[in-house]
Amino acid sequence: MQAKETLFADLVQGRAQQFQVPLYQRTYSWTDKHLKQLWSDILEQADLLDSEEEKASTHFLGSVVLAPSPQNEATFPRWLVVDGQQRLTTLSLALAAIRDHVADAEPDEAERIDEEYLINKRKSGHDRLRMLPTQADRPQFAAHVCGPLAEQAAGSGVATAYAFFRKKLVEADDPAAPQDVFRIEQAITSRLTLVAVTAERGDNVHRIFESLNNTGLKLSQADLLRNYLFMRLNTRGEYVYETYWLPLQDSLSNDELEQLMWLQLVLDGDDRVRRQDLYAAQQKRFEGSKTGEAEIEAYIRELHRHSALFRRLLHPGEESDSEVRAALHRLDAWQAAVTYPALMLLLDRRERGELDSSETARAMAYIESFLVRRMICRVPTNNLNRIFQAVPGQLPLDVPVTEGLHRLLSSENRFWPDDTELRDKIRKAPFYQYGRPQQRKLVLQRLEESYGHPEPVDFAAAQLTVEHVMPQSPGDAWLRALGEEVGDDETAEELHARFQHTLGNLTLTAVNSELSNHPFERKQDLLHGSHLEMNRRIAATERWGAREILARADELADRAIALWPAPLRGVGRAERSRDWQLAHQVLAALPHGTWTAYGDLAAFLGSGAQAVGNHLANTPGVAHAYRVLTSEGKVSDGFRWAAPQDAGSGDVRALLTADGVRFTASGSADPAQRLTADDLAALLAGTDDDRADGEDTAQDATAETPGEETRAERFFRQITSDDSPETVEAVRALFAHWEGLGGWIGHGAGHVTTSAYLMLGETGGPGRGIWPMTFYPGTGRGGVAEVVFQYLAAREPFTDRALRAEFLARLNSLDGVDIPQGKLELRPNIRLSLLEKDRNRELLTETLTWFRDRWEGRGTS
Repeated sequence: MQAKETLFADLVQGRAQQFQVPLYQRTYSWTDKHLKQLWSDILEQADLLDSEEEKASTHFLGSVVLAPSPQNEATFPRWLVVDGQQRLTTLSLALAAIRDHVADAEPDEAERIDEEYLINKRKSGHDRLRMLPTQADRPQFAAHVCGPLAEQAAGSGVATAYAFFRKKLVEADDPAAPQDVFRIEQAITSRLTLVAVTAERGDNVHRIFESLNNTGLKLSQADLLRNYLFMRLNTRGEYVYETYWLPLQDSLSNDELEQLMWLQLVLDGDDRVRRQDLYAAQQKRFEGSKTGEAEIEAYIRELHRHSALFRRLLHPGEESDSEVRAALHRLDAWQAAVTYPALMLLLDRRERGELDSSETARAMAYIESFLVRRMICRVPTNNLNRIFQAVPGQLPLDVPVTEGLHRLLSSENRFWPDDTELRDKIRKAPFYQYGRPQQRKLVLQRLEESYGHPEPVDFAAAQLTVEHVMPQSPGDAWLRALGEEVGDDETAEELHARFQHTLGNLTLTAVNSELSNHPFERKQDLLHGSHLEMNRRIAATERWGAREILARADELADRAIALWPAPLRGVGRAERSRDWQLAHQVLAALPHGTWTAYGDLAAFLGSGAQAVGNHLANTPGVAHAYRVLTSEGKVSDGFRWAAPQDAGSGDVRALLTADGVRFTASGSADPAQRLTADDLAALLAGTDDDRADGEDTAQDATAETPGEETRAERFFRQITSDDSPETVEAVRALFAHWEGLGGWIGHGAGHVTTSAYLMLGETGGPGRGIWPMTFYPGTGRGGVAEVVFQYLAAREPFTDRALRAEFLARLNSLDGVDIPQGKLELRPNIRLSLLEKDRNRELLTETLTWFRDRWEGRGTS
């Protein structure tokens, strides 16, 4: 048996060979969580290739245990992958995605990647594959490596992983943080290290596998560094421990202490150090100089001093100055831990006397503005770590600290939106679909506070939620009113989709559910009585449509520009093309068997359908551009391939059929497979269910305040006003069955649109359990049950895509339900009225029982 450190390139390159996954191995099972972590590690290593630290430590990915295959040949080595198949399969799929990403622009490079890592060029059949997964995964893996991609299995983790990398590669072209795709390839093949354990015939490879996976509790970076420091304090150790270390350790958790140690390195100008490399980096600094006990003691004393500053970031109430305290509270509520290097620098400089509290608060206002303006303008957050980690080392030395920070954040490629861009995005961008729920609420709260109401609302105590004035699901009255404003090439539904999520249509409210989705006239009286100034101004308008939403957007934009300072002009600002970049990302993420319309994509971007069509027609290399159709599901009369080589791709309808898009008898794409603007936003939003995780979802046997209806009563009152008595009783019976299974019903805090969650697990909010479906009252068209596949993808045991696919198949057995496979990544709806049929109720209760059994049996198989 031999064990040696190797690289993926060294392992798989060279002569023809094959790595076979034995049939007894589990199928490919990496989830979104694993893929995101790997991608983060890959990008980190790609960044190191551009720095002076190219020879810095590579990233250790894990072990691979190989044994000779019984089918081994002298001229064609075959290896059994006893351990490590998940890693090898994932890296192969990542390289296949890179190959396909560059195929149009650089076909020679695509061929090189294919032949170096993925195929055995002169072999055929299964021997052509350099990596041969277990039988269950083999067809999908072969299709993604060798083609064609005519069919995708519903439960295929292989297809999901490949799609993940295709989407991430499009994101990597982001002008705010561009990544060279070939640097990414190089990081995968030559910066991710593996330990390859190669067994001889007769070795007990299963015993090797067991020993490699028998790991105990690892020491943290803080533990390692603490042990190292006190081993070096031979004579002063007890004094230093009692005087500095013990108070430090008592004031911070181990995780917080590790974070402080990392911040100390960053404040000293090390803008590349990773937290997981903290111990090695600090050890290198101490051993690279003549470090004695005095230097070690000075380091721990400085840690102790900084701990008091760090606690103010974690607990803003400990800050004495009211202005700085308010700024820290807002950044804490924004969950802006990424800004800690800059905030620590400001507090440190203030303590040293280099700026006063007023200047500190002004500098923090620049940081807040940087975050808020980027969020409103939908700038991706993937480079924020790099930006703020670099602040201590890049802060200009020739100007005061506050002005220097303003200049640094304003510079090229920081992408701090100016007033023009901020105003444009407030008017057009779907604000409700970006950022975290709490961040959206904070923006509206700050805008409300800007009115200077003489009796301001206690936002900490008020039960306020973000609500749509023009509802998300408008009734006929709303659509008729919108119909008066539509242009020649737009329907009332498309106009609604374009404006519903913009900031001008959103407000905060704590009023009762009578607001619901009623016509504007019925909302006005309730909004008139609101204590919020922004609601009184909405109520003062005569009607509510696109014109009024735009007028309010302009008013809010004036306030936003006054609230959040602008970047400096003329500091080398970069040209922006993020909106189209966002379009490319979401099209690359389209699941198999789905399509979208020009209007849907335009509403998602905050653009116009014609502009979307022109861009796709004139931009070569956009993945899935042909899957953007008219609202009727037809190929646009004006459709053309953006590049001559694309025209040879074949008939558009044939391509759509190969991608799993079905067509009706009239020749239109199946409307059930269409992704709306909300669906497109969900594709890029990750797996968290914002509507639940962002609000107080609780079991509520009692009213929130005496005399008020409970959330459950509010929910049933709302569905009773819109659905038939038979439907309401069917929902009550279903809820009773769920409670009989040991579940409980949680209700959202929303007043305009309330909700009910079928919860399993502990009470006290969705973060402490799991739920398969969310029920929403109707909006003039009947209530719906939302199936939260996207949320389940991050919760065990439903991280297994095959389980989610089985859940979908069971739901599709209901009469009238036909959820396409492409929506397995999203949150499709089922009409509550379908539960009036006895057989549908029986099938759904059986499905929910199955769901409960799978969840309770997690980890036992």
